[in-house]
Amino acid sequence: MASETTPLTANGHDSSEHLRRLKSYQWWAFFVTFGGYFMAHFSRKCYSTVKEQLQKEAGYSALVLSEMDTVFMGTYAIGNIISGKLGDTFSPTTVLSIGLFGSGMCLFLMNVSLWFDFEGFSHTLGNFFILGVYFLFGFFQSTGGPVGTAVMGNWFCDKASIKNRGLIFGLWTCHQYCGDITAALCTAAVLQAGYAYWWALFIPAITNFCWGFLTMRLIADPVDVGIITDDVRIRMEKNAQKAAAGEAIDNAGPAPITYAGALRIPMVAQYAFAFGFFKLTNYVLFFWLPYFLGKNFDPVTANLIAALYSVGMMPGGIIVGFVSDLFGGRRATVIGVFMSCLIVFLGIFSQKSESLGPSALLVMLGIMGILVGGPNNIITSAVAADLASHPSVKGNNKSLGTVTGLINGCGAITASIGLLAVGPLQAAFGWGSVWLFLIACTATGTLLMSTKIYSELFPPPETDAEVGLV
Repeated sequence: MASETTPLTANGHDSSEHLRRLKSYQWWAFFVTFGGYFMAHFSRKCYSTVKEQLQKEAGYSALVLSEMDTVFMGTYAIGNIISGKLGDTFSPTTVLSIGLFGSGMCLFLMNVSLWFDFEGFSHTLGNFFILGVYFLFGFFQSTGGPVGTAVMGNWFCDKASIKNRGLIFGLWTCHQYCGDITAALCTAAVLQAGYAYWWALFIPAITNFCWGFLTMRLIADPVDVGIITDDVRIRMEKNAQKAAAGEAIDNAGPAPITYAGALRIPMVAQYAFAFGFFKLTNYVLFFWLPYFLGKNFDPVTANLIAALYSVGMMPGGIIVGFVSDLFGGRRATVIGVFMSCLIVFLGIFSQKSESLGPSALLVMLGIMGILVGGPNNIITSAVAADLASHPSVKGNNKSLGTVTGLINGCGAITASIGLLAVGPLQAAFGWGSVWLFLIACTATGTLLMSTKIYSELFPPPETDAEVGLV
């Protein structure tokens, strides 16, 4: 008889057939969810690549463009928390599709405001309209991360996938960088070909709609097509125990986890806050590096050097995922090592950044991209999947979206608040104080994970009962 924490192992042909069907659909689930999150980054990056045109040709002020970013960050952070819960409560496929259709519609409405020159007709109308659209855009954009991660967790749940979860999710999280790079290339192609800049917003609007229709046909959960996974077997065994005891059986499936229930899972709250400090470090480097480097280099060189940081982030998730798999899923320990190395690099950067040449800066920022990108990517994917597989919720696959949304949403809120300190710090004490601020943030995030790191390095001895279950 299996316990709550021990998956049942089915025997015979049926088990092999269920596993074969599960494995055969995994690549499609990976492809569709990867593409959905790719579309999210493709959409928001295309907007950022035409900011200059929005200001010079459409007439929007720098203040309004800044307010658009602030509004987006706020609704995106809150939307992550809400979307994760919606994905666990309702059909994840529906939630993902609504996010894609909504993002496409918001981009289309932005184009409408440009075609009919709302800003030229009335500054009040133009500003209010585009801020309102971007307010909604943040909510729609927030569905891809938590809900896409939940769908991935549903399908990559066999023993081999769990063993390689870090590498699988590390590869999957490359969607954001692929989307960012594609957006830059798309905008460059549009402008170089002599087309109107608004095509850079219209193209992602169309692709979002197309991918939304494709996502509607995605099967979000193996059980929807009769594939019996370990989680389903646990629930079946629980129902059998209830039936034997004369208790009523609920065949509606597991109830979605509550926010309070998700926060009661060990380490969820700590990871949510730790991720906020790590995300803040990433945001500061991502948004402020071109400005900082522009003091000593021309704009083209400064942006090229800063781009190496983003390039380094792409393999970071793959490296952290692969290494953590290699060490038995000890992800907190690997993340802790990466963050400790980052502290050393930030310390060197605080002392030597203004005197280093382009070649040295390229190497340093590439390595820093790996050190920052790896933990950031893995915490909101593989680590979230690990947390949602905790014994306290074993057998309930309607928890991963909520857990991922809480970590990502709380992290975005913490990072957004922390960003407010960068400008005043730099103005009052210089750039050295900003790098020291990032060192403090990185150290704080790592310390919040210290209990998990300790438990991974020095696991408690197994009890006799646990040994008997192995």
